[in-house]
Amino acid sequence: MSECGGRGGGGGSSSSDDAEDEGGGGGPAGSGSLSPAPAASSEGRLRRGLRGASLMARRRPELLCGAVALGCALLLALKFTCSRAKDVIIPAKPPVSFFSSRSPVLDLFQGQLDYAEHIRRDSEVVLLFFYAPWCGQSIAARAEIEQAASRLSDQVLFVAINCWWNQGKCRKQKHFFYFPVIYLYHRSFGPIEYKGPMSAVYIEKFVRRVMKPLLYIPSQSELLDFLSNYEPGVLGYFEFSGSPQPPGYLTFFTSALHSLKKDYLGTVRFGVITNKHLAKLVSLVHSGSVYLHRHFNTSLVFPREVINYTAENICKWALENRETLVRWLWPHGGKSLLLNNELKKGPALFVFIPFNPLAESHPLIDEITEVALEYNNCHGDQVVERLLQHLRRVDAPAFKSLAPDPPARLPDPPLITASPCCNTVVLPRWHSISRTHNVCELCVNQTAGGLRPSSVSMPQCSFFEMAAALDSFYLKEQTFYHVVSDSIECSNFLSFYSPFSYYTACCRTINRGVAGFIDSEQGVFETPPVAFSSLEKKCEVESPGSVPHIEENRYLFPELETSSSSFTGLSCRTNKTLNIYLLDSNLFWLYAERLGAPSAARVKEFATIVDVKEESHYILDPKQALMKFTLESFIQNFSVLYSPLKRHLIGSDSTQFTSQRLITEVTTDTFWEVVLQKQDVLLLYYAQWCGFCPALNHVFIQLARLLPSDTFTVARIDVSQNDLPWEFMVDRLPTVLFFPCNRKDLSVKYPEDLPITLPNLLRFILHHSDPASDPRNLAGPPTAECLQNEAVLQQGHIAHLEREIRKLRAEIGTLQRAQVQVEARLASARRDEHRLLRQQHTLERQHDLLRLHSEQLQALYEHKTRELDEVARKLQELADASETLLTENTWLKILVATMEQKLEGRDGADDRVPPSKARSEHPEPPGAPRLPASTPLPANISSTLASEGSPENRTD
Repeated sequence: MSECGGRGGGGGSSSSDDAEDEGGGGGPAGSGSLSPAPAASSEGRLRRGLRGASLMARRRPELLCGAVALGCALLLALKFTCSRAKDVIIPAKPPVSFFSSRSPVLDLFQGQLDYAEHIRRDSEVVLLFFYAPWCGQSIAARAEIEQAASRLSDQVLFVAINCWWNQGKCRKQKHFFYFPVIYLYHRSFGPIEYKGPMSAVYIEKFVRRVMKPLLYIPSQSELLDFLSNYEPGVLGYFEFSGSPQPPGYLTFFTSALHSLKKDYLGTVRFGVITNKHLAKLVSLVHSGSVYLHRHFNTSLVFPREVINYTAENICKWALENRETLVRWLWPHGGKSLLLNNELKKGPALFVFIPFNPLAESHPLIDEITEVALEYNNCHGDQVVERLLQHLRRVDAPAFKSLAPDPPARLPDPPLITASPCCNTVVLPRWHSISRTHNVCELCVNQTAGGLRPSSVSMPQCSFFEMAAALDSFYLKEQTFYHVVSDSIECSNFLSFYSPFSYYTACCRTINRGVAGFIDSEQGVFETPPVAFSSLEKKCEVESPGSVPHIEENRYLFPELETSSSSFTGLSCRTNKTLNIYLLDSNLFWLYAERLGAPSAARVKEFATIVDVKEESHYILDPKQALMKFTLESFIQNFSVLYSPLKRHLIGSDSTQFTSQRLITEVTTDTFWEVVLQKQDVLLLYYAQWCGFCPALNHVFIQLARLLPSDTFTVARIDVSQNDLPWEFMVDRLPTVLFFPCNRKDLSVKYPEDLPITLPNLLRFILHHSDPASDPRNLAGPPTAECLQNEAVLQQGHIAHLEREIRKLRAEIGTLQRAQVQVEARLASARRDEHRLLRQQHTLERQHDLLRLHSEQLQALYEHKTRELDEVARKLQELADASETLLTENTWLKILVATMEQKLEGRDGADDRVPPSKARSEHPEPPGAPRLPASTPLPANISSTLASEGSPENRTD
C-alpha cells in the first residue's frame, strides 16, 4: 500500500492543481466539490489543450515518438535539399595556357589585365589578343597570331589575355560581345581595333601599318607610285633641316593613326615629303601643309585658316573628302548588308583576284587601276594621263607640276558620216552562216555612194546604228547582203554595193587563239570553197554556243594598233556607270562560285558584273585571261545601248532527272537541246510554289500518252530554279508555249482565257502544228504531191487518234464500273455512319445519367463524411468525460477506504475505551472529509462502503 500511496499522493497533488484551475480557486480546500466551474478564460482553454495533449502523450507514447521522428525527417530532408542546391554549380576549373610555352606570344591565361597594362607602357608597339578558350574563332586565330608573332616578335610585343576567366581582372573590366578581339597600341596611342580577316598576312600587314603609319617619299618616281595607287593618299610636307621634329609633324603622325583607328582597312594612305622641289609638284609650299590627292576631282590642301590643325580634324577632313577609285570588300561571313548596300548604288564590277598584302608589287592590281583611271577619265586630265604612263612604265619627260588644272574642253565628236561605220562580229554557232564562217565585218551604208575604203582597225561607229545592224544581221538574214572575201582588207564595198541593202557584211573564217585573240603568226584566213545561202529550212537547230559580242579589232589583228579613246571616259558617256570592287579570291572564292565562277578553276581569277536593277549579271568568260584588255572589252560590251553580253543563267542540275519519262524535265542547260530539236514541243512553265500547277499534271500525262513520242515532246520547266533568256520568260504561272517543228521562231502561247483540258490542248496543237498555217507557205500554191503527202500524213494522224480514242473509251468504261463500285461502298459507309451516330447518341445519354449518379453519390459521401466527423467529435467528448469520471472514481475509492479504516478503528476503540476519549486520543487528519455526528450515513452509501470494505473488492 506504500507504493500505491506514493502514486496516489502524486496524483492527488496534480488533481488538486486541476481542481483549482477548473474551479477558479473557489470553495474551501476540503469541501469535496466535484462539479467544474461554469466559465473559463482563454488562458484556461490553452492550458486545457496542453493538458489534453500531455494526457494523450502519456496514454499513447507511440504517437509522440512518431511526431518527433517525422519532424526530424523533415528537417533532414530540408537540409539535404539545400545542400544539394548549393552543389549544382560546379566551380570552374582553373584556366590553362592557351598558347604553347615555346610560342612568341605572352599568354596571360588568368586574365591579368593589370600586368598587361604595365608591360604595355614599356613597349613601343603592343598587340593585345583577347580570347575565350571555348571560342572556335579564337582557336582558329591562334595559329595565325603565332605566325604573325614569329615574324614580328623582335619589333612588336604580342600579348594574349584570357578574358573569360571569371576571377580575372579582364573579365571584370572588359565587357566584350564577341571574341577574339585584337587591340594595337602605338606607345600611348590606342587602342586601334583590328576587324579585318583573321589571316596571318593581313594581321602582319596591319601591324606594319601601325608601326609605320607614314610613308617616306624621297623621289619623283616614288611620288608617282604613291599618287597612281588606287587608294586615296594624303601627303604632308615637313622640313627637317631646322629641327629634328618640325612643327605639326607629330600631329600629322597622330592623324595617320587616327585614320587606322576609324578605318581598319587602311584605305587612306599617309605620306611625308621632305624635299621642297617634290612638294612644289603637289602645290605644297609651306612646311606643315597637308595635301589630299584626288584623281578626277580637284585635289585639296588642308585649310589651316578655317579648321584647327589637330590630328582628329586632319583625319576627318581626309575621310570626308577622299575619292574612291577601286574599293576592297571584306565580307565577314555572317549576316551583313555590306553587299546589299553596295549593289544599291548601281551596277557593280566584282573582280576576284588572289591577293598577298605583303607583296611589294601587284601587277594585276596595277592593270585594274589603269582600267579604272581610263574608264573615269572623262576630261582627258593631264595628271591622270601622266599617272597612266607611269603605270604602263612608259618613259615620259618630267612634268612641271601635279597641281590641278582647269578642266579641258571636251573635243567635238567626229561626224558619223565622215568615218566608216564597221565592226567585227563573232558568229554564234546557231547562226546559219556559222557552218562556213565564224567572223563577219558589219558595215552600215551611210551615203548613197557607198563607203570609202578604210582600215578595219578604226571602228568609229554609233552604238545605235551598230545595234540596229546587229539586229538585222541576226534576225533578218534574208535582207542582209553578204560578201565572201579571201583578203584581210574587207571594207571596200563599192563593187558589191546594192541600193536595196542598207547593211553589208564581209565574212571569213579565222582560228582563235587560247587567250581570246588571233595568232597572227599562223595562216588564219581560209577561203570558203563554195558560196553559202542565208536561208536554210531545216528543223534541226544547234544550241547557241559562243556569245555574239562586239570585239576590238586589235584582239583579232594584233599587228594593228588602235587607240583607246573609245574606252577613255566611258563612264561619262553611258547611264550604266560601273562601281569597281576587289575581293580576295583566297578568302571569298565561295562568293565567286555562287556568281558563276567554275569551282575547279586552276587560277582563282574571276570578273562579273551585277546589275540589281535589271535583275541580271554577266560574267567574263573563264577561258579568257583576266587582264587589262579583256576587262576593257567586258566593260565596253556592257556599256553599249543594246548590250551583246549574254545574261548568265543559273539552273538546276540536269543529271538528277532521268531521260525515260513521259514528261521531259527541262533545265537551263538542256533548254536549247529540247526546245529546238526536230520535233513539236509543248512546254509547261511551272514552279514549286504554284498551287494550280500540280493540278495540270494528269492532263499533261494523258497528253504525253496520246501523242507519239517520236514526233512530239511534252516538257515542263521549273522557272523558280532555272533561268532562261528574257525572250523565253513568262509573266504568269502556269503558262503553256508551243514550239512547232519547222517554225521555232513562231512559238505560240496557249490562250489564258481557255481552260487547260485535254480536248482543248489537242485542238490547240492540231491547229498550230498544221503546216498550212505557216505564212511562208502562202507564197506559192501547194503541189499535188505535197497535197497527197499531207493527206497521207493526216490519215495517219486520224488513225492514230481513233486508236487512242478507243483506248480512252475503254478506260472510261473501266472508270464507270469502278465508279459504281465506289458508290456502293460509299452507300454502305453512309449506313454505317448513321448507325454509329445512333450509338453515339445512346452512349452520350448513358454518360449523362452516370454523371448525374456520380454527382449524387459524391453529395451523399460528403454528407456521411460530415456525420462521421460529428460522431467522432462526440465520442472524443465522451472519452474526455470518462477520463474525468475515472479520476473522480479513484478519489472516491480512496475516500471510502479511508473511511472504512476509520470505522474499523472506531469499532475496535469502542470495545476498549469510551468514544469521547478515543476521539480525543485520535484526532482526524487535516483535509479528510468529515460527516456530522448527528447525521447517519445513507443506505446506499453504507451498502457501497460495505461492498468496498469486503476483502474481494478492496484495491491496492
